[in-house]
Amino acid sequence: MQPIECEFESEVLAAVVQSRWPGQVEAQLRDHVEVCAICADVAAVAGAIGNVRDQARTAVVVPDSGRVWWLAQLRTRQEAAKAAGRPITATQMIAGACGVGLLGACFGATSAGFQAGLRWLGSCLAGFDVPAELAAHGALILGMAGVLFLAPAVAWLVVRRD
Repeated sequence: MQPIECEFESEVLAAVVQSRWPGQVEAQLRDHVEVCAICADVAAVAGAIGNVRDQARTAVVVPDSGRVWWLAQLRTRQEAAKAAGRPITATQMIAGACGVGLLGACFGATSAGFQAGLRWLGSCLAGFDVPAELAAHGALILGMAGVLFLAPAVAWLVVRRD
């Protein structure tokens, strides 16, 4: 049965991580690694990982601190402008929906075909014991309710997506 641990394993690992392996360690430790398979594996694997780490360090380009600060300031301003624009966007959406509702009401009041449709809808609703005012203006009430409830919901979804 082969051992799975060695008492010198941590020393070999520390030497490799600190870039002291193999030139700056005691001769006893180098001799031990030559005969111990566990420590030899630790030195080989840690050395390979250290080489990859060193190569990655040389490939990294760290930007200038002034550029990082400037980009952070620019991002902060953009986020603040976006946050300030959200209520304006919601207000514009609500105003647009109200304008469409008003145009629809004006169209409905002046269009003979639309008036005939309202009368037909009123006669259909009259069979359900609906008050006369509601039957006469049911479509208008439904349209206005739709605008009042749909416009804020759409505005909220648009603002939330940003």
